[in-house]
Amino acid sequence: MKIKPFKVEQWMNEFENDAIYNIAETCVHSITLNELMEMSGENPEEYWQKISDIRLTYGHIEGSPEFKKGVCKLYKNMKEENILSTHGAIGANHLVLYSLVESTDRVVSVLPTYQQHYSIPESFGADVQILRLRSENNFLPDLNELRALVNSNTKIININNPNNPSGSLMPEEMLREIVEIARGVDAYILCDEVYRGLNQEEHYTKSIADLYEKGISVSSMSKVFSLAGLRMGWIASPSKEVMQKCFEHRDYNMISCGILDEIFSALALKNADKILERNQTIIRKNLAILDKWISEQPYISYIKPKAGTTALLYYDFDIPSRDLCVSLMKEKGVILTPGSCFELEKCVRIGYACEIKELEEGLEKLAEFLKTLE
Repeated sequence: MKIKPFKVEQWMNEFENDAIYNIAETCVHSITLNELMEMSGENPEEYWQKISDIRLTYGHIEGSPEFKKGVCKLYKNMKEENILSTHGAIGANHLVLYSLVESTDRVVSVLPTYQQHYSIPESFGADVQILRLRSENNFLPDLNELRALVNSNTKIININNPNNPSGSLMPEEMLREIVEIARGVDAYILCDEVYRGLNQEEHYTKSIADLYEKGISVSSMSKVFSLAGLRMGWIASPSKEVMQKCFEHRDYNMISCGILDEIFSALALKNADKILERNQTIIRKNLAILDKWISEQPYISYIKPKAGTTALLYYDFDIPSRDLCVSLMKEKGVILTPGSCFELEKCVRIGYACEIKELEEGLEKLAEFLKTLE
């Protein structure tokens, strides 16, 4: 099976470890185990003693009950039987597409988004149709275009809410319209929701799994909960068919998730409100810093994100995005992600949810670099 190179991951693999100022990172500033202990109110000595006595078996194959209970609290209608644990959201996306999509199917995917959503079904030989998200429409989908792309052969519609890389956020009314379009052709909707909850304004974002009987939500502990090192994700869906097919295919690429990963994830989910409060504070303060910086830059513009941890910065220079990012990295030690990783040009993706000091210093170095291009 041939598959296209995963551009954004290959870019990060090549440059991330050498960066001095990492403003390409998409997770909210990661927390330590000590910080997790502090937020949970656990006595560290007692907790570590309890952990030390656990035998390291495969654990619960479908996901530990404690972990699944914690995940259920992130939804309105999901129960434990609607949750399947995976190795991160990247494992969840792959498992859903691997389980449902065949070469005779049509798949509609938004773009820009995480490359899995269009390159994996394309590798299966599926008829992949792209729904472009445009800056002039604030990176929200044109639903008339979506209606024109779906047909009776459409197996799944892939969306991403909040969107990576733009930070756009589809309102509930739009999600409900997409549900009606999908229902009209009996298609699934896979919604990558790894940033759900990281909103700039105080309001609850509903999950596709709570809106549609064939809705499939994918998320993880990485972005919203700042625990990417645990490599824990999940699939949530009210569809018994989805859960059954994913569980059958799951046997071929994983047995279970790590027992310690599930234990720490369950602890974090018990304290989800505290972690979310911390992380919403970070993204709101940091976006204000980024917004002020952009207002002072004569050659940079953007559509201010509504949610998530990323934004697309458009620049007014005649240089390919990869070349710009490579030069920036070599000259200033600053890493951004080229727009070309998302099939875009004249722009770069920034991740603004890092430590404030790193963001401010990284932006300062970026401003210095941009002056050399004048």
